[in-house]
This record gives sequence, C-alpha cells and structure tokens, in this order.
Amino acid sequence: MERVIKSGSGWRIGWNPDAPEFKGLVGTDDWAIELTEAELNDFCRLLAQLADTMRQLATELMEEEKIACEAESDLLWMEVEGFPHTYSLRLILNTGRCVEGKWDGSAVLDLLQATEMLKVF
Repeated sequence: MERVIKSGSGWRIGWNPDAPEFKGLVGTDDWAIELTEAELNDFCRLLAQLADTMRQLATELMEEEKIACEAESDLLWMEVEGFPHTYSLRLILNTGRCVEGKWDGSAVLDLLQATEMLKVF
C-alpha cells in the first residue's frame, strides 16, 4: 500500500501505512498534525457520527437555527457547530501532544467525503 494525501479547499487528510508511528495526517491549507493510526480511525469515525447527527437534526430545526454537537473518544474530542448543511469542525487531542485544530464550514463536507474514501477502517 502506498501513501495517500487528499486535499481540497481548506482541508487535507493523509494516510501513510509505512510510517513507524504517525500514519495519519489532518489539517487545512495553513496547518497540519500527524496522527497515530488509532487517532485517525477515531477522527474518521467521530466525524461520520457527527455528520449523521447533523443530518438527523436537520428535520427538527428551524432554518436559521444553529446547533453544536460534540463527540469524544479516549484519544480525541471533536465538535461541529453551525447549520445542518454547513458547519465548522473543531478537534482537540486528548493524549500526548496538545493540539487543537479547526476547519471552516466550507471545507467539512469535502473532508468528510475524503475520510470515507481514505482507507477501510
């Protein structure tokens, strides 16, 4: 298997199966953080969970109503905030490195699609 980096406007995600420790990468045009395989797996899983939650809430909210939802694993904490169709994403690593990152609403749906195609989790 070979190294994969996917990127778009305001987001990047990568997978390097041959890396000794930090096999994953997430970031924007301005910053990036390497993640362990477990951290990357949690990132992809929690982002999918949060996206599902936002889709489900879309029918219950008024059009101009904003919402924030969070999800957490032992390794990281994530929050989406905004409208069901466009929302920002925040990430905080819970262990080891102290890192906080954020993606703008314009990037999150493309990032979500990229996580689904990155590798089989």
